[in-house]
Amino acid sequence: MSKQNIETSGFTLAKGTQLKGDDFFEVKVMDNITVAVVCDGVGSAMQGAEAAKRVTHFLVHSLKNRPKSWSMEKSIKHFIQNINRVLYLESMEEYEREELVTTLTLVVIEGDRLYGANVGDSRIYLHRDGIFTQLSNDHSMDEEGMENILTSAMGLEESVEPYYFENNLQAKDRILLCSDGLYNELPDEVLADGLHMGASYLVKKASKLHDDKLPDDTTAVVLEIKELDLRLKLKQSDLIIQEHYKADEVIDGYRLIKPLIQNNRTWLCEKKGMQYVIKFAPVEAIDDENILDLFVKEVWMAKRLKAGFFPKSVIPKKRTHRYYIMSFIEGISLKEFIAKKPLSVDMGIELAHFLLKMSQFLTRLDLVHGDIKPENIIVTKRKEKLIFKMVDFGSITEAYSDVTRAGTPSYLAPERFNQAPITEQTELYAIGVTLYETLTGKYPFGEIEPFQNPSFDRNPKHPAKYNAKIPYWLESIILRAIETDTDKRYHHYSEMFYEIDNPSKVKPYFDKNLSFIERNEKMVYKIGFIVMFVLNIIQLLMR
Repeated sequence: MSKQNIETSGFTLAKGTQLKGDDFFEVKVMDNITVAVVCDGVGSAMQGAEAAKRVTHFLVHSLKNRPKSWSMEKSIKHFIQNINRVLYLESMEEYEREELVTTLTLVVIEGDRLYGANVGDSRIYLHRDGIFTQLSNDHSMDEEGMENILTSAMGLEESVEPYYFENNLQAKDRILLCSDGLYNELPDEVLADGLHMGASYLVKKASKLHDDKLPDDTTAVVLEIKELDLRLKLKQSDLIIQEHYKADEVIDGYRLIKPLIQNNRTWLCEKKGMQYVIKFAPVEAIDDENILDLFVKEVWMAKRLKAGFFPKSVIPKKRTHRYYIMSFIEGISLKEFIAKKPLSVDMGIELAHFLLKMSQFLTRLDLVHGDIKPENIIVTKRKEKLIFKMVDFGSITEAYSDVTRAGTPSYLAPERFNQAPITEQTELYAIGVTLYETLTGKYPFGEIEPFQNPSFDRNPKHPAKYNAKIPYWLESIILRAIETDTDKRYHHYSEMFYEIDNPSKVKPYFDKNLSFIERNEKMVYKIGFIVMFVLNIIQLLMR
């Protein structure tokens, strides 16, 4: 479940006037799954808080890296049993009694499926269509007055049998994970009514009942499903991935005309007299689930990104092969376009506008492009005016994704070579390199090969050295965008956009290694002219 499809919140308060309690929670929204854990360290145990923290971290990390061949049920039960045994054996060795003890509630969301498990009396609820239902099962005594006595908990015995469940999800579902400190204070109807306000609201509401001195540590995590993630359904579709395609072959009514890329997976095609681009899944996706996941993500991105920056894309309802369709844009890549001569300054400014507007559009969806470069930009015409289109969907991903070196080396910001995530700043760097290249025909730091560890110690030549038509203000913008020091580089698209639109307000950019004279060349010339003028006047007067 992606960040665009789910909204999460979590909050915890310690009991009384304590600063720290025994509860611990974590929510992790990853590319394919979302994991949420709430643990309530058993207060009677010396190491309850430590157990809660360790169980939470272990389960989130393990589920993130679970074996692909394991079912979700097997993964959840196996990891719970593993960490339970570790806690129990450590307690016996160090304390000779059960001290690393905690309750557990766990939820995993994958596509339109909800998986859950619990040990102890922390709970999981589902709110759907006005009905509030407890999905977990309390492991506590049934006798009146003994409800707080646990019959099972993590670390209490060497083996544990978690309560496990699965359900289908629907859009607008809300899921609540909480410790007993919350549901003992707020009745079900109050919990249900306050869910839409988030975890902090619920915990603070409970706290106010006791003048902000809660009788027990209290924790809540709320997950709201804004819309179902269609990627899992796309992946599970029974579709053909054919090894070879050939000209004049007809796939679901689309006649293949010619391949557009060397790998023969992207073709120009026609149907009912109209031309389209058809992109097939890579052959490797037959055996490699990671490659299949990447193509499914690309298809999903292409379908949802409906804006003029990109070609229109559709997924035919009755397709038999794994592909998607894009509108055919007649033109050439920007890389080919500048092979003859660099862009004019006016076209360079238009390109900057296009890339910044596109990036701002993606930001509103918490996305980044990830591979901005001239090869991915098509130059085409609209009403005799040259315009740009971005044609690559495969690299678009969530902002702050840890995708190591995904992208093209020559356009990667220096920090990306040190495993930094893709951010607004790294995208601004790629935009700066693209502008530098398209206006000069050169790379600012030379062409960087895959798997190379480049050095960014030297300063790039000022673009005006290669293209004298580049105005001083535009040169300053480009150099600031490709600044290797992130403190000096633009932080937001809006900053660069403002300066592009307001040349008179652009601050001059100076290389950190330039001398005072080089940094203030115009001022030095002016002062020199004035001094010479004054000296000439003095000489005339003294004659």
